Amino acid sequence: MRAVRGPGVLVRHELRLMISLVLWLARRTHGVGGGTAFGYARGHGAVMFGFAFVCVVETVVMSVLLLDWPTVHAVVLFLDVYTVVIVVALHAANVVRPHVLDPDSGTLRIRRAIHVDLRIPLERIASVRRELRMSHERADGELDVEVGSQTTVTLELTEPVTQVTFFGRSREVRVVRFHADEPDALVRALATGRWAPQA
Repeated sequence: MRAVRGPGVLVRHELRLMISLVLWLARRTHGVGGGTAFGYARGHGAVMFGFAFVCVVETVVMSVLLLDWPTVHAVVLFLDVYTVVIVVALHAANVVRPHVLDPDSGTLRIRRAIHVDLRIPLERIASVRRELRMSHERADGELDVEVGSQTTVTLELTEPVTQVTFFGRSREVRVVRFHADEPDALVRALATGRWAPQA
């Protein structure tokens, strides 16, 4: 698959962030449907809002310092405000795009904001375990979907699935590690087959 490059990627990125912000303000989620959502943003929001607060303070300081240069002041103010909006939108994307266990489609959808969206057929999951990891080394055939530098669930697959990166590149993965706010509940649901359709 050919990688997607250029301004189109950035425009799509910004648009999806803004959509996530609107969904967050409306208290809605994206792509859950009839599946079960498993969040991963709990605790990480404080970090994001702390960063947003720092950006707001910087905006106020720069506005005062640049009052005598109206053109520069206007440009810097726009960029600073836009940065705050993007930071909040990133948090929103994490909240409104949770992992989804969907028995109807027979998939587990692993996501992180708008940057990772991997659909794993449930029949390809060989094993699932609760495993807290705070450090990760990049390896062929492995995908680490970290939140706050940690993952809490590890999946091993019977055969690889294709991950498409943010820039459109494809790679095959057989081990997926990701973070969930309630990893025990997710592991139980997968291990006991409670996702399976009822007869």
